[in-house]
Amino acid sequence: MRDKGALFMGIVLVILGVLFLISNLLEVNFWPFCWPTALIAVGAWMILRPRMISPDTALEQKLLGEINRDGVWEVKDEELWVGIGDVELDMTRASIPLGETRLRVFGFVGGLEVLAPEQVGISIASTAFVTDGKVFGEQQERFAGTLEVASDDYETAERRVYIEVTRFATSLKVRRV
Repeated sequence: MRDKGALFMGIVLVILGVLFLISNLLEVNFWPFCWPTALIAVGAWMILRPRMISPDTALEQKLLGEINRDGVWEVKDEELWVGIGDVELDMTRASIPLGETRLRVFGFVGGLEVLAPEQVGISIASTAFVTDGKVFGEQQERFAGTLEVASDDYETAERRVYIEVTRFATSLKVRRV
């Protein structure tokens, strides 16, 4: 299901809206509880998430920082979690298997930069409160929605990489060489 990110963002916005409404109606200040609760939720998620994904899907998590893939590396089904930071994927010398490979990028705020060979089909689905960037040479912007862009040859390419991004705010740079 490709709309999980949109569903997640929608649930988060509804919960925040309900909290703000209750806070205003009952004159209760929820903010002292929000940050500790958010930190507990993130910690629990980081502990439980590896058990929730398929055994053949790799997982890398970082709270702060960046994840870089460049040089000779193997593109495989993978989840990349970066709380605050960037993900850079240089696939120009990477080993990309036949068929579709799925990469999922999660976090709060950060950028995603993808450099892919011409013969590889690329599809990006970014669900964020704010998405901004340059994808295949065109400026793209979305506010509170999903941005879906695919290379013209995505469906017919022997090697395809589908990248799903779910963040609060993200910047995209996707180029083919």
